[in-house]
Amino acid sequence: MTSSFLRTVLLPTGIVASLLLVSCGGRQETACTQQYWDGTVGVCLPEGWTVVERERLDQMGVPEEVVAAFQTAQPVSGQFPNVTVTREALAQPVTGADYSKSAIRSVGTLPGYELIDSRPATVDGQEVTFHIYSAQPVTDQPRSRFYQVSAVSGSGAGFTATAFTPLTVTPALEQQVTAIVTSLTFTEPEAAKE
Repeated sequence: MTSSFLRTVLLPTGIVASLLLVSCGGRQETACTQQYWDGTVGVCLPEGWTVVERERLDQMGVPEEVVAAFQTAQPVSGQFPNVTVTREALAQPVTGADYSKSAIRSVGTLPGYELIDSRPATVDGQEVTFHIYSAQPVTDQPRSRFYQVSAVSGSGAGFTATAFTPLTVTPALEQQVTAIVTSLTFTEPEAAKE
């Protein structure tokens, strides 16, 4: 894992922070209403979430390593939470579990890093870690909460889904960003084939 991982994962949080998402709804289970699939990577999007087009990301200066971004229209605590999916070319083969651990070590060096939670997750059969932490990667931005899952695709590239939210989140927002990040897949879903 290189410093490009940090640039790839954290640069979008500063740039895309002006973009993206928020949840709505109550304590019910978060349902997938739209399946995002780009031919390589996919996630499940709850109701009200939209895909940020590549053209818009390019206009904002978001690097090509960010292969997908998602948003809703409403701010939370004055911030726009967001979700990005980044891709990293790997110099050598690595397991999903090892890539996940390496991603956690990489963000552990961020200013103000503090572990909130870490639990097992599965991405297409790979045992990885769902990592929740807080940090302040951009000095002039408030401390934020991050939800992250990293795994390796069948083609050998590393992918990381990262949600960026205010430090304090509602249960509904947490459910939605958790649903998106933990739904990372490299297998075309049936819903996307239709």
